[in-house]
Amino acid sequence: MNRTAAVTSGTAPKVKKRRPANRSWKTSVAGYLFISPWLIGFLGLTAYPMFLSLYYSFTDYTLLEPIHWVGTRNYERIFMNDPKFVQSVGVTFKYVIASVPVKLIAALLVAMVLNRAVRGITFYRTAIYFPSLIGGSIAVSLLWRNIFGVDGIFNKILAVFGIEGKGWITSPDSALWTLILLAAWQFGSTMVIFLAGLKQIPNDLYEASSVDGANRFVQFFRITLPMLSPIMYFNLIMAVINSFQMFTSAFVITNGGPVNSTYVYALYLYERAFSRYQLGYSSALAWIMLVIIVIAALIIAGTSRYWVFYETEPEGRKQK
Repeated sequence: MNRTAAVTSGTAPKVKKRRPANRSWKTSVAGYLFISPWLIGFLGLTAYPMFLSLYYSFTDYTLLEPIHWVGTRNYERIFMNDPKFVQSVGVTFKYVIASVPVKLIAALLVAMVLNRAVRGITFYRTAIYFPSLIGGSIAVSLLWRNIFGVDGIFNKILAVFGIEGKGWITSPDSALWTLILLAAWQFGSTMVIFLAGLKQIPNDLYEASSVDGANRFVQFFRITLPMLSPIMYFNLIMAVINSFQMFTSAFVITNGGPVNSTYVYALYLYERAFSRYQLGYSSALAWIMLVIIVIAALIIAGTSRYWVFYETEPEGRKQK
């Protein structure tokens, strides 16, 4: 009766279409099949080694003897009776604190210079980005060691101006700064991300501020930096993580010297693992470094609410 009334009134009843029972199941299986290469790689090459190293950090695994569970003894030795641990952490923090700002500032300044429509700008962008493609290689580290050696090209340039150079990588006062300079030179990837962010800033903002009498200095601090703050936040996180893990340049150029002035944390971990074969101890060192990086990232994330600005912000933040 109700169905007849619905038909006569001109409103047909809504009929729910039933999906095949196995369609959602097939969709899920297809999705997992597509991501299976990544999933297998993640489980086999990342997750499993991580948890295995966590287990090793509580053992005295030395690769040459049977594994014995020692509990937290490795961590106690690291924090209570390992002066090289303290020294390597100090050198690493010096490197991070100095190299990250230099790299970000250099990348931003170059990105602003390249954010112009001039002839040959594509070539300049490619040439400046190119060192980042080979920046982490051993060849570049060897080249850097020759440039700043006693008979390197840097000292020869100084000699032209009557300045007597020195062995920059053999002096404890300047060895770490040569590594910082190398890190700053490898700003190509960071520069490209900044350049993409600059492209997204509307020109109307600059034109309107110019009408109001704002010069380029004011525009930089009132428009460019606030609009780039999310990208700066991302670049800062990535730069800090990469700097804490710096190894190749310190190993090839200075090998931790002179007088342990470039003895970074990753180099100390490598020495414990592959020179002394103390894999359990080095696993504990690796997990301590992971905790340090996580704490640094959390501190940056916690302070980001004061200097990172988004176009659409939560209501609670706007009220504050």
